[in-house]
Amino acid sequence: MTKIPRDPKGDTREARLKAALRANLARRKAQGRARASAENDTSQNEQHGPEKPNQGTPGNED
Repeated sequence: MTKIPRDPKGDTREARLKAALRANLARRKAQGRARASAENDTSQNEQHGPEKPNQGTPGNED
């Protein structure tokens, strides 16, 4: 069994696929960082609660 030499066309396809995979990975990492940051911001806001706890409930006018 002898190996068939690769054609240059296959090399360009492989390079294009590598570049697309690298770009996809970078995009997914950025999305993950943004989601983690947004989740962190949301959890900090939930810890403090609303300014007026009974805001909007009838019968509790201050």
